[in-house]
Amino acid sequence: MPVADPLRQLPALGPPQPPSVHNELLHILVPVPHNRPDIALRLAVDAAPGCGGIAWPAGEVLARYLARHRGPPSLAGARVLELGSGTGLVGLIAARLGAHVWITDQPPLLPIMANNIRINDLAPQVTAAELNWGEPLPCSIPQTFDFVLAADCVYFEPAFPLLVATLCALVPTSSPGPEVLFCYKKRRKADKRFFALLKKHFTWTDVDDASDPERQSYSREAISLLRLRRRPGSVASPISKA
Repeated sequence: MPVADPLRQLPALGPPQPPSVHNELLHILVPVPHNRPDIALRLAVDAAPGCGGIAWPAGEVLARYLARHRGPPSLAGARVLELGSGTGLVGLIAARLGAHVWITDQPPLLPIMANNIRINDLAPQVTAAELNWGEPLPCSIPQTFDFVLAADCVYFEPAFPLLVATLCALVPTSSPGPEVLFCYKKRRKADKRFFALLKKHFTWTDVDDASDPERQSYSREAISLLRLRRRPGSVASPISKA
């Protein structure tokens, strides 16, 4: 499991969260440029269901990136899927920017996500849904999206091939498909195994915006923000039946 490691160089979106946090409410403020109002959220966090129940650094980085570079009209009306949502922070920010969002994770985290939708009055714009990597998309989730978002999903080695299988199912080889933004914090040498699996089906580039005032700071914290593209003609193993 990842160890809590809040960004030292970036101002935190909310107060620090010890690993033992239970049933706490954070007040999140995400800055938005061009004289637009900052995005305020309330975020319920709880470590009891697992590490996904608190906010992690890569999620903060991706949330900030969306607010700076993916506001209206980029996200207005777009369909967005977030993988491994945990608290739903990234997806909730996308919804505040105008997207229709499905935040997904395993069953123990659904109550936290549903509560965060409720306390921010984001239903029905945001839907919390169960999605187990490596299994077919449930009927409650659309089959196509404009954006797929993932933050801090690289931490549990047995899930690496399952996450790659789900990404392959979401991104076709024969059409442009959704834009995939993938943010992760390097923690262990085992992370290389995930990218070796991913390389069979995707290429990626750093989201390199020279005007981004925070890029150097999060890079120093070993956080990378990547844009994934499906390799033409790559063939993934059939996804397992639920």
